[in-house]
Amino acid sequence: MMKWSIIRKKILYQGFFKLSAIELQHDLFNGGRSPVITRELLDKGNAVAVLPYDPVRDEVVLVEQFRIGAGDDKSGPWLMETIAGYQEAGESAQTVAIREAGEEAGCKVSDLQPMCKYYSSPGGESEQIQIFLGRTDSLNVQGIHGLDEEGEDIKVHVVGSQQAFDWLDNGRINSAAPIIALQWFRLNRARIRNEWL
Repeated sequence: MMKWSIIRKKILYQGFFKLSAIELQHDLFNGGRSPVITRELLDKGNAVAVLPYDPVRDEVVLVEQFRIGAGDDKSGPWLMETIAGYQEAGESAQTVAIREAGEEAGCKVSDLQPMCKYYSSPGGESEQIQIFLGRTDSLNVQGIHGLDEEGEDIKVHVVGSQQAFDWLDNGRINSAAPIIALQWFRLNRARIRNEWL
């Protein structure tokens, strides 16, 4: 088994996220060890995303909010996304999905189906994201939500599954978690709808 070791770790910044400089060495595929290299690591914690789905109405719940990382995007920094939030210490991913659905969209989810768990950008971040599909009743899901103390201003969109797929295909949905969630959902929609109906 390949091995690696940390020689020195220095915290460069600690706020909402933590940024560290890490000096390390690792085994090489052709044998031997790498020279000492330095990598910056952004520690954001782990996140959970959920795509609420109403099998009766064949609708999904998406949210739209401001994202500074998309500030230079030609269509602007408001992105269409899945509901998501960070996992606190000792908190299950399922608990986060249920909590965030209420906070960000005013909806209840149940029957959580795991889609996948992935590293968002492992070249420089430690964050893993767990994505779920959650069953919901979308009839009265609407409005503006979010926590004031977190600076959230989140608009809810309830759309038919085909509309969501069209947004995916035409690039209106352009961040990783909702792309992955909707691709998984497109592949599994018939089975899930049959099970939940």
